[in-house]
Amino acid sequence: MKFMGPLFALFATSMSLVAGDQPQWGQHWSRNMVSDESGLPQSFDPKSGKNIRWVAKLGTETHSTPVIAGGRVYIGTNNGEPRDPKHQGDRGVLMCFDEQDGRLLWQLVVPKREEDPYFDWPKCGISSPVTVEGERVYLVSNRGEVMCLDASGMANGNDGPYREEGAHMTPAGQPTMSAGRLDADIIWLFDLTKGAGIWSHDAAHSSILIDGDYLYLNSGTGVDNTHVHIRTPGAPSLVVIDKNTGRLVARDYEQMAPRIFHCTWSAPSMGEVAGRKLIFFAGGDGVVYAFAALRGKAPTGEVQKLQKVWQFDFDSSAPKTNVHHFNRNRWEGPSNFYGMPVFFEGRIYVAGGGDLFWGKNEAWLKCIDASKTGDITKTREIWAYRLGNHVLSTPAIKDGLLFIADCGRKVHCVNAKTGKPYWTHEITGEVWASPLVADGKIYLGTRSGQFWILAASKEKKVLSSFQLADPISATASAANGSLYVTTMTRLYRVESNSLEIRQNPKGH
Repeated sequence: MKFMGPLFALFATSMSLVAGDQPQWGQHWSRNMVSDESGLPQSFDPKSGKNIRWVAKLGTETHSTPVIAGGRVYIGTNNGEPRDPKHQGDRGVLMCFDEQDGRLLWQLVVPKREEDPYFDWPKCGISSPVTVEGERVYLVSNRGEVMCLDASGMANGNDGPYREEGAHMTPAGQPTMSAGRLDADIIWLFDLTKGAGIWSHDAAHSSILIDGDYLYLNSGTGVDNTHVHIRTPGAPSLVVIDKNTGRLVARDYEQMAPRIFHCTWSAPSMGEVAGRKLIFFAGGDGVVYAFAALRGKAPTGEVQKLQKVWQFDFDSSAPKTNVHHFNRNRWEGPSNFYGMPVFFEGRIYVAGGGDLFWGKNEAWLKCIDASKTGDITKTREIWAYRLGNHVLSTPAIKDGLLFIADCGRKVHCVNAKTGKPYWTHEITGEVWASPLVADGKIYLGTRSGQFWILAASKEKKVLSSFQLADPISATASAANGSLYVTTMTRLYRVESNSLEIRQNPKGH
């Protein structure tokens, strides 16, 4: 569709008054699910086009949260609706769209792993959200590869040092492809399986945290296809990569792997405590850890050991040995994490409990004092709040209020200092996403396709609720005056009093 000349110029002028890009999942370092954007809509309607700037068609399954930076929108999906005829069949895909009109600029297409479906679950695509810094895009692919991509794709040539894009996008046993104008430019690649000794499970999901020259990420190691064996008991759960070279520079040595109940789902956060940077990590063994952040330039030589500062057993009464004896046990068993720990005003807020697919029907939201050292399990829990059945969300904290949703089909508002509940609200469908708080509103989609907008206040108030055509796994994002909402098959750019709607079914 065509631009609307002067009206679009007026819109572009107003863009300069809003908060800015959203280059990673959650706020920088803290992972708090809060945005400073304002003027966001109280409702939208895909059928009429109300408040919708543009719509981009994705694959058939999309579990990744959109990230917006440098005039581009990045989102992981699958290849259920191929954009390039040379890429046919099940693939992991990262799509890069033009922020202004939703045109597809380029895509990373990654063949599925073929050894076992549990390494790279069919149709899940690329589930990890990217992290963007300048002209570099950092991502964990569906094959468990840490990748650095050129934000411009191949538009400015193949920048290297990696030059094997054609071979990388080619499925095993097929003639090697050539990279074209729609393909991604890989700068470097680190294979976590070969380079760090992990054992991938289901769909790799990690959101990379950047600090200086370092990339911190959960490794994605977990059980094998039996769900009762840990094939690589020495695998790391938290790794650190040199962002310039893709070299593994540090890892944890806490021996979490044998205690992992399902997989290492939770990405790390970071905060400064008493002048010291700490990395906060919720392990697949049901324990929250704090590690000292690395300092200075990336060292050469051997892989360093991350230094543990404290640990907090989230579910101390749960079994610690033979944990896989409790598979499919909905009454007792270990706890683990899906959402990230949030650092806020010297405290860690984290939700966890029984595994959604294999574990017990219990979940909690807990607040931990992050200022001490050692084993703080018995001494530094500030409060605990019971959630419903299972939880995948990361909390959102704003103005002393904490918002979270669970798979018990409820949204919760509690006092962030005391854990005292202000309200709960029944919703339709399980929640796999996290609530986004922006402009005094809570934005949240459910697996039933219902989208909710509530007031981010002590008093419960539903501003709007409406049905979208597909389930929602992804957290909404806000950037540059717009809200981005993702269903399994569509990405919507939404804004108040939108001037026009652009449909980009093919992304061109």
